[in-house]
Amino acid sequence: MPREILALIPARGGSKSIPLKNIRLMAGQPMLAYTVRAAREARCFTRIVVSTDHPEIARIADEHGAETRFLRPAALAGDHVPDLPVFHHALEWLEREEGYLPDVVVHLRPTAPLRTARHIEEAVLLLLSSPMADSVRSVSPAPVHPLKMWRLDGDRLAPFVPAHVFGIREAYNQPRQSLPPAYVQNGAVDVMWRRTVVEGRSMSGEVILYYLMDEGVSVNVDSELDFLLAERLLLERREEVAALAKEHP
Repeated sequence: MPREILALIPARGGSKSIPLKNIRLMAGQPMLAYTVRAAREARCFTRIVVSTDHPEIARIADEHGAETRFLRPAALAGDHVPDLPVFHHALEWLEREEGYLPDVVVHLRPTAPLRTARHIEEAVLLLLSSPMADSVRSVSPAPVHPLKMWRLDGDRLAPFVPAHVFGIREAYNQPRQSLPPAYVQNGAVDVMWRRTVVEGRSMSGEVILYYLMDEGVSVNVDSELDFLLAERLLLERREEVAALAKEHP
């Protein structure tokens, strides 16, 4: 069974929707701190590394118990940079500079502050128990069904999902309960074999298992409204917030 499991937390400083959102105070603590704490409490990681381009984010990550072994190049910190080159950079740096080769890489986004150590452990165990899979991705019930989504076609609306895909006439007019269940990736925890990322040059591979999470812990902070909702839900977990505040007053 693999022994080296790396938690990799990408936390760039250039968010446009919420400036420096990864370290903005949420219920009294930097948002990043909740992800670092969940990773530290998960009983599976050999290392927890933050990839950031911003010195202040690096300082806060270190303060809360993660490693920042390098600063990410600015070219890998833009709005349109996908995850794969960021992960390649981190894994290549760790191999080149430290000879570190994890068996499993776990993608923990700081924008999912409601995810807990239990969620991480269960998702990791799912991959370790399924060596033929390429990855595990967390999902939750889709808040809006894709068959009720539209695209703009000139001055008209057209179904985003063509009608023939599911064979349901005017699916957009049907009750949600009559449509096939749909799920959305919630950004909470993605688990991949290192070979999937490095050799397969993919963040998921072809055989993707799912880890199902409740909507109540699946807020992915992308807007001010998301931030306020996540903060409200965190405040309802007063014991967790109090424990983190005590650890880092």
